[in-house]
Amino acid sequence: MNTAANTWVKRLALTVLISQIAITVTGSLVRVTGSGLGCNTWPNCHEGSLVPVEGAAPWINQIIEFGNRGLAIILGFLVLALLVAVYKANRSKLIKLHAWYQFAGVIFQGILGGISVRLDLQWWSVALHFLPSMLLIWLAVLLYEHVKESDEGVDQWMYPRPLRLLTVGSAVSLVAVLVTGTMVTGAGVHSGDKGIGMEGRLNVPIIEIAHIHAHFMYLYLGLTIGLVVALFTVKASEKARKLGVMLIVLILVQAAVGLIQYWFGIPSWTIPVHVALSGIVTAYTAWLYAAGRERVAA
Repeated sequence: MNTAANTWVKRLALTVLISQIAITVTGSLVRVTGSGLGCNTWPNCHEGSLVPVEGAAPWINQIIEFGNRGLAIILGFLVLALLVAVYKANRSKLIKLHAWYQFAGVIFQGILGGISVRLDLQWWSVALHFLPSMLLIWLAVLLYEHVKESDEGVDQWMYPRPLRLLTVGSAVSLVAVLVTGTMVTGAGVHSGDKGIGMEGRLNVPIIEIAHIHAHFMYLYLGLTIGLVVALFTVKASEKARKLGVMLIVLILVQAAVGLIQYWFGIPSWTIPVHVALSGIVTAYTAWLYAAGRERVAA
């Protein structure tokens, strides 16, 4: 294994992970500022122009949407660089596969983003654009953990089987939280473009879907607390226990932001915070899952 090249693999893997979280936040800024159609077509910003056009839309909306697209392009170059670095370092087939996941995922997300713009930000198209980002964050964590290990050796499970199943249960409940969260957003007032209003929104009472979302969050929190208590009981690694405690804290903070949204009518500032925490919580859930496996010498 090329040591210098592998150093770049680690740095790029971490940068891609951070960038995957960051692009969800810039996407939320597009939504909360009503800039989703600041560029009203794709792949051009406007018909016949790749860049913003004076008078086509308010400049601030064009800049925010165009900036989000620019970050997506930067992310594309990052995952391409990661892919090249992985091959140059001659890493394992698994790591190469994970690098391809990131590369293909970014391209797929770019296409989905373009489709959502062409569909005038229909709620379900925006949801389908957000959820793959969470999957890419999860996979980016696994990739980062893999590149820090040697390609030699064998995998050893660090958690007993019941706890491994509990980590899966926690992850599945997180999926339910994320899916219902996109439905709450879809039924809410922030369509992503000021000119659209409630057109194309999810036509269900937001209070009802918010309660369903909250119940899944309680399930996720409960399973995670149970998992962390069990990790302390079986004297799991210090790394796993610290990750578990941090994850519980993050879930509680995220729940508090959700309650603020519920009580105060979804203040604009809470949306980027809620989205950022969604990405961070997803990452920590993936880290806790990954901590249950370790590569050891054969």
